[in-house]
Amino acid sequence: MAGGSVETEWQERALCAQTDPELFHPELGHSCREARKVCGACEVRAECLAHALAVPETDGVWGGLTYRERRRLRPGRGVAA
Repeated sequence: MAGGSVETEWQERALCAQTDPELFHPELGHSCREARKVCGACEVRAECLAHALAVPETDGVWGGLTYRERRRLRPGRGVAA
């Protein structure tokens, strides 16, 4: 793919790239349901989530999960009781 790297080529295919970015960064207390719908239909959801966990992204919906949900998945974090 011209101009893209393996690390970013998935971002060019992501459905969120064709959607209002505000949808993936809802205000505190607002639903992220619509963002999750977009993520659920996206072919690169797994790559997106892997990126968000590796960086780690601390804001927004990535791979269909919020920051709190992603934080629970990171190694060494475990699920809070």
